[in-house]
Amino acid sequence: MYKILIIEDNPDIVANIYAFFEAKGFELDNAHNGLSGLALVSSNRYDVILLDVMLPGMDGTKLCKTLREELHDKTPVLMLTARDTVLDKVAGFDSGADDYLVKPFSLVELEARIKALIRRHQDEHFQHNIEVGKLSLNTEEHSIKREDKPLKLTPTGFKILHTLMIASPRVVSKTELEEKVWGQDVPSSDALRTHLHSVRAQVDKPFDKVMIVTMAGVGYQIIDPDKV
Repeated sequence: MYKILIIEDNPDIVANIYAFFEAKGFELDNAHNGLSGLALVSSNRYDVILLDVMLPGMDGTKLCKTLREELHDKTPVLMLTARDTVLDKVAGFDSGADDYLVKPFSLVELEARIKALIRRHQDEHFQHNIEVGKLSLNTEEHSIKREDKPLKLTPTGFKILHTLMIASPRVVSKTELEEKVWGQDVPSSDALRTHLHSVRAQVDKPFDKVMIVTMAGVGYQIIDPDKV
């Protein structure tokens, strides 16, 4: 069965999660501060990490960023927090979180989110290297190149590009793209537009031909400009 790591300093929340998920056959592990959580991730394999934002020792945003950028750990991370502002959510996603759940939350919804994250993570691992024309993305190395030039994107930008490349040449609707990147908790109506602007600055701006196309009223797609 799936193995979950809970990094949360509220004992009541931890106890509730244990009672609910152990009864369903999940295996659980937990840490009460950021540093202990980081140590557990470094030495164990988990299917998903439930990560509180406000933690002693190291906050959840910094911990998640360390996982992604220093440990290159791609385990799905679901942030649990009492903060529900747009800026808080964007900061969480930019640190590398895959989903965001605001306290208090339903354990039934938490289970649905966890299963969706695990399923999405498993699907992504069937195809490590994706290419559209001269643009390539590798999910194992978390690397992107266009015309052999390395590109640098935020974790959220990487998810957006990955979603568009997997679907190419199909047009991906705004709603579908938001759900793939943020799950059911989209930070704001302008969040996607802001992140797409940053993606285009890397993928298209330095080059002669545009690959990311906006289809007005429909959505977005990535094309091979040499085949148009």
